[in-house]
Amino acid sequence: MAGYVGVFVSDPWLQSQFTQVELRRLKSHFNAMKRENGGLMLADLPSKMARIKHVGENLTEQERESFLRDSYKSLEEDVDFELFLQVYLKIQAHAAARMGNTAKSSSAFVKSATSTLLHTISESEKASYVAHINSYLADDEFLKKYLPIDPLTNDLFEVSKDGVLICKLINVAVPGTIDERAINMKRMLNPWERNENHTLCLNSAKAIGCTLVNIGTQDFIEGRRHLVLGVISQIIKIQLLADLNLKKTPQLLELVDDNKDAEELMSLPPEKILLRWMNFQLKKAKYEKIVTNFSSDIKDAEAYAHLLNVLAPEYINPTTLTVKDHLERAKFVLEHAGRMGCKRYLTAKDIVEGSPNLNLAFVAHIFQLRNGLSTQTKQISFLEISPDEAQMSREERAFRFWINSLGNSSYIDNVFEDLRNGWLLLETLDKVSPGIVNWKIATKPPIKMPFRKVENCNQVVKIGKQLKFSLVNIAGNDIVQGNKKLILAYLWQLMRCNMLQLLKNLRFHSNGKEITDADILEWSNSKVRNSGSKSRMTSFKDKSLSDGIFFLELLSAVHPRAVNWSLVTKGETEEQKKMNATYIISIARKLGCSIFLLPEDLIEVNQKMMLTLTASIMYWHLKQPMEDQISISDSDSSSVDTISTSTLDDTASECSMDDNSNR
Repeated sequence: MAGYVGVFVSDPWLQSQFTQVELRRLKSHFNAMKRENGGLMLADLPSKMARIKHVGENLTEQERESFLRDSYKSLEEDVDFELFLQVYLKIQAHAAARMGNTAKSSSAFVKSATSTLLHTISESEKASYVAHINSYLADDEFLKKYLPIDPLTNDLFEVSKDGVLICKLINVAVPGTIDERAINMKRMLNPWERNENHTLCLNSAKAIGCTLVNIGTQDFIEGRRHLVLGVISQIIKIQLLADLNLKKTPQLLELVDDNKDAEELMSLPPEKILLRWMNFQLKKAKYEKIVTNFSSDIKDAEAYAHLLNVLAPEYINPTTLTVKDHLERAKFVLEHAGRMGCKRYLTAKDIVEGSPNLNLAFVAHIFQLRNGLSTQTKQISFLEISPDEAQMSREERAFRFWINSLGNSSYIDNVFEDLRNGWLLLETLDKVSPGIVNWKIATKPPIKMPFRKVENCNQVVKIGKQLKFSLVNIAGNDIVQGNKKLILAYLWQLMRCNMLQLLKNLRFHSNGKEITDADILEWSNSKVRNSGSKSRMTSFKDKSLSDGIFFLELLSAVHPRAVNWSLVTKGETEEQKKMNATYIISIARKLGCSIFLLPEDLIEVNQKMMLTLTASIMYWHLKQPMEDQISISDSDSSSVDTISTSTLDDTASECSMDDNSNR
């Protein structure tokens, strides 16, 4: 996107190995490591690189150190950014070779005299995802001229280049995420329109829970196969696991005995719930083994045979369990599933090779088609939630997806459970304010001693106070205990701090001064006023915002061609308000705003989400080169250049920690 400063590498070959998104991410890691150490040597990298995805996950610290000792004469050498990139490529290639990917996947190689960077895609996965797309998007009016896609070709990546297919797939996974009125859909798109579609689909994918670190619009335009397939894989997984929660499938309560177990079930990630369901059904078949994963535990296809016999006994084939050859048994399993009406997500070969992604998709689809649970739903009181609890649930979702978008070491499924050891909160704080965490006194998971979790969380609270968060009567143990209101209130202040810090860092506009909620409010009103409109937002809880007109006028003010006013409603009825709200969110994401709110937040005027939306639009606008900013008047520019020097306050949003605790 226009407006950012690229990362320059003097070695042309080295520059060619990375996208700008990847270079900016790695530069951020490199700078943080140097700040922590006051310098950086090769000897520091084995431990420091643990935080970098792929490199940190696939090799132990000892393996990284051993590899570097074999690769360099001395580990006392100072590391500049280019040497850091070279080490990264070498270790990544070494990790890929150790994992043995080359034998099972088609590969794209980038070669040099010293390293081999390996990007692989699974042809089986590609074929499965193509079949999924052909099935679920077959009736789409715009895409039908491109479908069905041939899985034996690379047509999937060609069709994805204009962004429309990925946008449509997101709406299949989570209906209503993208307002299709915001998608540029015509036979020939110009580069700007194509880039807008990719920006929309990437921001929307993050908003439904996809982790998109080191992926940018250029990767779609260039058809980088491993990255495009990775995004499609995540979207399809979200769709297939969508029913694995008590809200969508209350019959899952059959898996537990009481309220306490039900609360535990609600906190589990969907993959774990799917495994629990599978073992629950296998127990009925008197299958003695426990399935703990979607790979090695089901390679012999025996668990599948028992599962399908329980769920669809009318299609039992006695030969399935008597045959000795695993591949033959897997074929019988797929025949059984086919008679049930299951879509073919994998082959018999994928089963015996233990493909985790395809086995997960297969089991999730079986669950969607026939879960074998009782139609009688247990009545458990905590499933009936109040309006306040519904808003807390939406806020938890927004904060969870925001944290996951930062590229931390672990993906979180539930902020109330997954943040209790403090580690991911420390990682997030380090992203928001690099160098603020004292890693020497932090304990990395797995953490066996409870007091170590408290120590981590105590540092989280201490840093919050450094950042001027409102943390009255809060200790680290409150986070360890999973206090929902306090965790949400802390996360809100952390997210808000991140937004204000981003705006402050645009020093051309802020002169390095603190930016407040009131500044954001004044900026938005000034932009709308100078566009000729009389609309005004009195605060971020102004109930008149529910019709969406003010935000549409703000989006039009910062980018005149952004809003098609013929598609806008008056916002008088609930249905009209929802249409405007979905359009606003999609237009903002299409411009480049990374936002995690839902239409309900706009309609109900959730003041926290009103602030995040306005701040995101402001940040996007101020990032644009001055020549691209549309005719800023004298009065408008003064509202930006004379930003208040006061510290962070809540005068405009009135969303302090104390407000939350007294809610």
